[in-house]
Amino acid sequence: MENHKRRFLDCAEEDIINNLAEHLIDSILERLPFQDVVRTSILSKNWRYRWTRMRVLVLDKHFSKKIAKNGAYGRNGFIRIINQVLTLHKGPISKFSLHIPKMYLYSFEEIDQLMLCVLKNSVREFVLTNSNRHYELPSYVFSCLELRRLELHNCIFRPPPEFKGIFNVETLFLKDIDFGVNSWETPVSLPHLKRLCLHTCTNVYNFNIKARKLKTLLLISCPHANVIRLLDSPCLTVVAISFQKRIKDFVRVERMNISLLLSYLPKIEQFYVDGHFIKFLSAGYIPKWLSHANNSLKHLSLLYFHLGDLDQLHGALCLLRNSPNLKKLHMKLTHMPRFMHYDVGPASNHLEAPGCLDQTLKRLQTVDISLEGSIPEQLFIKLVLAHSPSLKKLIIRPIGPHDAQKWFNIAKDIMQFPRASPNAETIYLSPKP
Repeated sequence: MENHKRRFLDCAEEDIINNLAEHLIDSILERLPFQDVVRTSILSKNWRYRWTRMRVLVLDKHFSKKIAKNGAYGRNGFIRIINQVLTLHKGPISKFSLHIPKMYLYSFEEIDQLMLCVLKNSVREFVLTNSNRHYELPSYVFSCLELRRLELHNCIFRPPPEFKGIFNVETLFLKDIDFGVNSWETPVSLPHLKRLCLHTCTNVYNFNIKARKLKTLLLISCPHANVIRLLDSPCLTVVAISFQKRIKDFVRVERMNISLLLSYLPKIEQFYVDGHFIKFLSAGYIPKWLSHANNSLKHLSLLYFHLGDLDQLHGALCLLRNSPNLKKLHMKLTHMPRFMHYDVGPASNHLEAPGCLDQTLKRLQTVDISLEGSIPEQLFIKLVLAHSPSLKKLIIRPIGPHDAQKWFNIAKDIMQFPRASPNAETIYLSPKP
């Protein structure tokens, strides 16, 4: 018993957690669910009000589910609890995240008041996820000078007429945002914006911005997007464009080709593009060689591709041929349903023609490709192996129906393909059911 008491006293004297620096304790608390953070108030007098001084408040989807589980769901319960949290909180808030659950709201007036209360606290990161009908942002959101990161889901982005720009925002993530039907005559200035993501937004054509420091642009499933306008930044190094639909659904997209697109991306290092957009770019004539090679491109990712489509194949080969410093190639090939008939003969013939690629991929080191085992896919792998003297790793990810004998035969054929690199390692991952 005496030894047990001594060990207990030693542990109490050490008090490892309380002896940590304040910023480390805050860092630990910021990674816990908000309910668990509040529960720390029962630990001791020193911890009773610690959570009220936290600079990071994350009231996310997990938090709203807990509210529902405890019987406080619905408009009155949700608003009351959020108000209680903000009333008890003291000091500035550097990051605030709020998830509005699906519930009946007469209006968003109470949400407006919550946002005003938060934004007056010099918040630098603000995340709003809305599960109700579209929420029209109040005008004071656009005048918050402290914001550095803004993430919005399911809102209406309609700034006031006198709006000139969110001057200090560096990261802007917008998902399911409606930019309205009226075009913005004067470009919105975002002088410090470095990262922009537009995901499933509508009326994007009206999103007229000026962001000369933009480095990363993600454009995913945005109808009516003015791609050329969004690419008008000399600093872009990472670009992802994925329509995930047939190009005919995007009636306002400008007519362009691969040469014009890449002329806007002189410094691009990572390029992610899907097959639908490449098919759109390849609808006209594709030159074998572009006027300017893409010397900065290091990582090319081709998503939702079908190599049996001759237009997509031409676009992919053009990108490979004109990217002399490419180091990594990632291809996610589309599994075509059985009911869809696709003539892969022209693509196969093109891949077997002499001088199909006509370029050595001198710096290509990694190829990561998913495939269903079609003839064009196997011929494409054969082509890449024969033109990549620096290749170190070929990763093959089977997709489609699981057929052990089929994939064994494909692996055996690929192992016999001639390769320019004696050090190339081939890795076969297990087929997905």
